[in-house]
Amino acid sequence: MPHILVSIPSPGPEWQSFTVGPLTIRYYALFMVLGIIVAAIWTDRRLVKRGAEPGITLDVVLWTVPLGIIGARAYHVLTHPHDYFYAGANLWHVLYIWEGGNAIFGSFIGGAVGLYLATIFTKLRFFSFADALVPGLLLAQSVGRLGNYINNELFGLPTTLPWGLEIPTTNKAYPVGLPAGTLFQPLFLYEIIWNVAGIVVLLLIERRWKPRWGVFFGLYLVWYGIGRSYLESIRIDPSEYSFWGLPTNVWAAIGAAALGVIIIVVQKVRHRGIEPSVYRRGQEWVKPGSEVELYDTAALAKSSSGS
Repeated sequence: MPHILVSIPSPGPEWQSFTVGPLTIRYYALFMVLGIIVAAIWTDRRLVKRGAEPGITLDVVLWTVPLGIIGARAYHVLTHPHDYFYAGANLWHVLYIWEGGNAIFGSFIGGAVGLYLATIFTKLRFFSFADALVPGLLLAQSVGRLGNYINNELFGLPTTLPWGLEIPTTNKAYPVGLPAGTLFQPLFLYEIIWNVAGIVVLLLIERRWKPRWGVFFGLYLVWYGIGRSYLESIRIDPSEYSFWGLPTNVWAAIGAAALGVIIIVVQKVRHRGIEPSVYRRGQEWVKPGSEVELYDTAALAKSSSGS
């Protein structure tokens, strides 16, 4: 009988990077960058349809991405301190984000701070941008998980399922005592499927009910938090700290879902009408050549001539 593939092979070291002259380019970093690019393009298109200035997402990205990366790395290091702080450790590895180890919940915190700062300068509403970001963010997270696959990380407990993931015994997260050839739950794949399903479900909800004022973003947090809480509970390398029997990352996922519910409830109470603009009141962008701009220009000229 022909051999039937009953597992998902992991890419070898030769698939993790390539060189261009003196530079070493890591696929993990490329997937992160690709995710950021597709999210930015999709978000910008959604904002423009709602009256935003084309390209304004780039102004936001300049704030959110650096702070998101810092937050993601800081959260991971703080929840996995023994991987970086031990006798003889090279502390520079704390900064080696290309080796993997970037926590999504830390990126939420850093990205939220960056978005808040960006909205001060762009005059955008915080939650309007967050609503527009939702599908692009899910797509970016899906693309980024391919980087986890390349790095042989983000896998779960041993399994005998036909889609089990092969992990080399040299992997630092490989459990001591398990025989070579043990298969593991492909959490990276599960999250990709969950995120793509989230894009479909949430866009259908948006098309039907048009949730605004941050409600759409709240739905994203609920969706992602529910899925991630399960994935974190079966992860092979959970955070080193736990409370009441649950790892920190499980609590973080539950917290994200709970925060989503709070945002939905509070924003529905605060804002019952239609969101007038993605900009703060009185700060709306006027398209060059539009009737409004022509009226304002004429009014200004008349005022100047009469003074």
